[in-house]
Amino acid sequence: MPGAVILAAKAALRSGAGLVTVVTRVEHVPAVAAACPETLVYGSTNGDLPDLQVEKISVVAIGPGLGRDAWAHRLFIQAVALDRPMVLDADALNLVAEKKLRLALPHIITPHPGEAARLLSIDTSAVQNDRFSSIRQLYEQQAGVVVLKGSGTLVYDGEHLGVCPYGNPAMAVAGMGDVLTGVIAAFIAQGMDLAQ
Repeated sequence: MPGAVILAAKAALRSGAGLVTVVTRVEHVPAVAAACPETLVYGSTNGDLPDLQVEKISVVAIGPGLGRDAWAHRLFIQAVALDRPMVLDADALNLVAEKKLRLALPHIITPHPGEAARLLSIDTSAVQNDRFSSIRQLYEQQAGVVVLKGSGTLVYDGEHLGVCPYGNPAMAVAGMGDVLTGVIAAFIAQGMDLAQ
């Protein structure tokens, strides 16, 4: 889904990221380049990361438009190996759930209730019925900052639990999570602490 990575890239650019690099499937490169000409766009035929200047990467955002096939899994494993602060959303969270992974590097996960349910191996209704307990369980499982999206988005860093009082029903459309991923990545790239 090239639209998802385009939304994340545009959000990162508009939120102050100095340089945004997108790695995507080869067939998506023209769409991403046309929509975000100010990004560096690399195509990968097999999920291998291109020869990037790793020392210049300050944060990795992964998940929007990723998919869950062998290509996506290969790219995901290589991205995690970069050992940079990371924002995980969408299919990156689904891969974490499928593989029962626990990430060691500094990271933020941004699940919606369905993704949270997959991570916790419970029903979405169980997440929604006790969102406060669910976010604490997600933190215990993943040991990173958790942003549990939904009406009254919750943010938990293992110490402080915050409730976001902003938002509206119009935000429940496809792509809003992709935008959030780009915004959070841009803030981390500018030096914000993950909990902020």
